[in-house]
This record gives sequence, C-alpha cells and structure tokens, in this order.
Amino acid sequence: AFQTSMIIAVLVVVLTMLIAIPAGYALAKYAVPFRGAILFLFLMPLAFPQQPVFVNLLLTFTRMGLTSTIQGVVLIHLMVSLVFAVWISSAAFKSIPPELEEAARSVGASKLRALVQITLPLAAPGLLASAVFVFLTSLDEFTGTFFIGLPFISTLPMLLYASSGSNLQFASVIAIVLLIPSILFMVIIERFLRGEHIAGVG
Repeated sequence: AFQTSMIIAVLVVVLTMLIAIPAGYALAKYAVPFRGAILFLFLMPLAFPQQPVFVNLLLTFTRMGLTSTIQGVVLIHLMVSLVFAVWISSAAFKSIPPELEEAARSVGASKLRALVQITLPLAAPGLLASAVFVFLTSLDEFTGTFFIGLPFISTLPMLLYASSGSNLQFASVIAIVLLIPSILFMVIIERFLRGEHIAGVG
C-alpha cells in the first residue's frame, strides 16, 4: 500500500505540474478571456459533495476499463489536485513583475530563454509549494481511490480505513506514516513560499 501510494502520488505530481505550469503562466501573464471563469472551473470538483461525483465517474470509468487500475486512480487524483496546482502556480507567476522578462528581452534574450532563466527560477518556490500540495492531496485522497480503485488498488488511506475498526494499533501506525510527510512538507512550504504567492492565491 505504501509503494502504491508513493507511485500514484509521484505520477500525479508530474502530470499535474505538466498541466499547471503552462496553464498558470498563461492565466497570469496573458489577457486570457474569461480568466475568472476558467479558474472557477478548476474549483468545480471541490464545489460539490465528492461521493455523488465519484459514483457517476465510476460508471464512466467502468465503461472505459479504468476501474481498479493505477491509471484510473491517477486520473481521479489529477482532477482533485489541479485546483491547488493551477491556482498556486498562477499566483506564483503573477507575483513576478513583467518588467523582469521585458528587461531580459531588451538585451537580446528570446521569450523562451527569459522564461527559463528569469521567470521559472523566480517562480520556483511557488511551484514547489504547488507540487507539495498536490503530493499531499494525492497521498491522503481516500474517496476517489475507494470508488475507482477497489478491489485491486490499495493505498495507505484505504488501508487505514480498513483497519480502523479492527486493529487500532495498526491503524495508528499508518496514520503516523501519513502524518510524517505532511509535517515535513509543511515546513518546506513555510520556509520557501513567499507572502505574495499566498496573497495571489487569495
């Protein structure tokens, strides 16, 4: 269960950030039509009770052959995690003054080079925080994994749920295992995430 949780969480982080970084940059730096509506759409999976959402997705995933598979669970976690990744990434890019990129362009840097050498390093703390939130969200996700992953995919939250009524000592150990990365990553976020990123999310 620990190995499965880690594999899923890492896959979710990679896929989510591949989507969130360009999306966050575009939403922060360009005059995207209906920007507020697009950001609101990313909140929709969290705006409704999760159980009926996942029950309906279970029917769709069953027809697609994605139930009880790592791929199906990763997609569910991706849907839940994108809201954190896109909002925090957008706030990180928005906190960087556009004049910095313009200054790099004025001395001959291409747009891609300015992005890679100026914008991304400055946004790295916010992007790191985004990746941490995604990792923790995936690691702790239970409801989506329960509906889509059963009976063959077992993660630490599912193991905790299964053992909580019969073996409290074992359940306590699993809870501590889940708590340790949360504490470590929260310390990292507190150290590296700047106040303007948090303000941008708000």
